[in-house]
Amino acid sequence: MIYELRIYHAMPGRLPALLARFQNHTLQIWEKHGICQAGFWTTLIGKSESNQLTYLLTWNSLAEREERWNAFLADPEWIAIKTETEKDSPLVQNISNELLAPTAFSSVK
Repeated sequence: MIYELRIYHAMPGRLPALLARFQNHTLQIWEKHGICQAGFWTTLIGKSESNQLTYLLTWNSLAEREERWNAFLADPEWIAIKTETEKDSPLVQNISNELLAPTAFSSVK
């Protein structure tokens, strides 16, 4: 199993709109493309800014990730939702992501 850690730094004041887009639209589109999430978090205590969303995706292979993620990005429904939700201003300042492999002793495989 491969895990993808993605961290979104929302534009100031735009985190609520970003969370709403994930909850009301993105997750349903991911489901259509077989994209599986392992969890979503906002920062409670820490050095991260309050405008950060962190989540994990799970993949069986890098090839699966490439195929499904590209299909999601090209999906007309996603393109329309992204355009609509960002018509006044962008929601995200930047995104970082890392692809992770569990260690032999990890409780998460």
